[in-house]
This record gives sequence, structure tokens and C-alpha cells, in this order.
Amino acid sequence: MEPPPDRERFRPTPGRSREEMEALQRDIAASARFADDLPFDPATVGDPDGPLVAGVDQAFLTDRDPEMAVSAVVVRRGDEVIERVHAISPVEIPYVPGLLAFREGGPILDAFAELETDPDLALFDGSGRIHFREAGLATHVGVALDLPSVGVAKSLLCGTPARDTAALAAGERVPIRGDDRMSASATDTVVGYAYQSRQYPDSRRINPLYVSPGHRVSAETAVDCVARCGGDYKLPEPTRLADAYADEVKRSLAE
Repeated sequence: MEPPPDRERFRPTPGRSREEMEALQRDIAASARFADDLPFDPATVGDPDGPLVAGVDQAFLTDRDPEMAVSAVVVRRGDEVIERVHAISPVEIPYVPGLLAFREGGPILDAFAELETDPDLALFDGSGRIHFREAGLATHVGVALDLPSVGVAKSLLCGTPARDTAALAAGERVPIRGDDRMSASATDTVVGYAYQSRQYPDSRRINPLYVSPGHRVSAETAVDCVARCGGDYKLPEPTRLADAYADEVKRSLAE
């Protein structure tokens, strides 16, 4: 799976200035659709005959020069793993807050290029619309591939929760509204949700996930899809499996 020719301009190639990267992110946000435009019924996500859902995650080989990224994509239909692929790519720019897609997006596209299947939906370990310029990793890669995508982040980059999220029960969701750290188009708009996927029954607390639309998905449908992907852990099962697969490849390279 590669970016269509008319979307090659969105590929997060290195060698750009910060101003050029931020300008491209604004172009990506303007091209993104934060509304449902799906080739499947969201209510069938996770069903045995439902859509193909790709989980995407990475591990890093920091002992190499240059540092290398192991990008993993695991595609499931229901509970069945249909395909899993990986790519090993050089990391060509350092981490810069707000510009994560330029560090990780190219290697992720390398992994998508290895797929034989065409996913209907992709879940990313990173933000979608909850981003300073509404163009987090899930939005950037989703727009580049024109693939429905959802960002599932472990921390809140920007935006303001509608209420406190410190002690949510499993299954609870709290709207995240755009704030003055984001572009003006997001102001006072629901850009995602804090979603409590799991919770301990005792006094220990698991922090929520921060779910936001990447491309061709609304905020409400994005969190519904993550909830339907379920699993026994905090992360939705597609991204948990991608995380485990990336670590498996990393260990094999170390050996």
C-alpha cells in the first residue's frame, strides 16, 4: 500500500526546515476529513466478517548509527490476524514536539508498502487531530494513504477535557475540545476523547487513552471503533499486537 500519486506531496520526507514542515502539516489538516467517510459499517468493527483493521506501532534500535526504526503493521479481521509486516528504516530526523510524523511517518509508510492486503481502517500509536496543527501522526499518514485512520495516544498533547479524567471507570469517555494551543479551526470543537479502556477494581488507576480522528473518521466514530477493538489490555488489540510484533523483530535483530 503506497500513497496515491496525487498524495506523494504529503510524504514526510526529511530535509525540510521547521517552517516547511509546519506548512505541510497545515496543508495536511486542510486535506483531512474529520467526518465519517468509511467503506464499512463502524458497528461491524471487530466482527468475524467485519472490516480489516490495521494496528501500527514501532520500536527503535538506538544502538545503531543512524538510529533505526522497526515499523510494524498487524492487520486483523475480528480476532484473526490476516497479515503482519514490518520494515526497518533509518531515522533521519530527531524528535521535535509537534513534528513526530516527520521522524516516524516515513518508516511507517515503508511498512505499509510491504502489505499485500488493503486495510479498511488503521489505528496508530500517536495523535490524530489532537495536535497543535490538527495533523498528528495518524492524520499525516492517513491523509498520505487516503486511509481511514485513528490516533490512539497515551498522553494529551493539547486540547482541554470537558471534565476531570483522573478517575474514570472502564468504558467512560470524556470529550476533548480544541483550545488556544491548536489551530483556530479546532477552537471549541470536539477533537477527540479521553477513553478509559480498562481500569483496576482496586485503588490503582490506569490513565485513559486519548483517541482522535486521523482521516475520514469523526471523533465519535473514532472512539467507538477503538472500543470495539477491545482486548484485555489498556491498548486496543490491533496496536497492542503491532507493539508486540515490533518488539519481537527488535529482539531478533539483537540476537
